[in-house]
Amino acid sequence: MSDLNAMLAPGMLVRHPDEPDWGVGQVQSNIAGRITVNFPNEGKVVFDGNRVTLILVSL
Repeated sequence: MSDLNAMLAPGMLVRHPDEPDWGVGQVQSNIAGRITVNFPNEGKVVFDGNRVTLILVSL
């Protein structure tokens, strides 16, 4: 898992690097490298943190 994915915590905002149409998602959980994010245009998605490095969004 990337260093960024390891630090993701519930409430943080992220984007998927390959799916910009999903919009800005909110991290729901990050347990043992499985990251659950709720995206406005895609819904809830669970990622393997070793396969996708999410992009942190700062407002």
